[in-house]
Amino acid sequence: MKQCTHADALPYPEPEPRSETCPECLRDGTHPVQLRLCLTCGHVGCCDSSPGQHATTHHKDTGHPVMRTFEPGEDWRWCFVDHVLV
Repeated sequence: MKQCTHADALPYPEPEPRSETCPECLRDGTHPVQLRLCLTCGHVGCCDSSPGQHATTHHKDTGHPVMRTFEPGEDWRWCFVDHVLV
């Protein structure tokens, strides 16, 4: 089974969210479907079901490897690099 090789390097405690919603969606006038929190810097971005796919774009632009859901009642993390749940 493939495992994440980046989780051990994440900052603790996790970074504070930089915003309450996806700032790129606000800028573009689009609606985020679900929100994701970058566990390296606290950027909040929308998921790949959103028109802008800003969480993935943030990963591609920065190389930050792991995000977690920023949705109430959900508790999971995803490693973009290793393509696994953390």
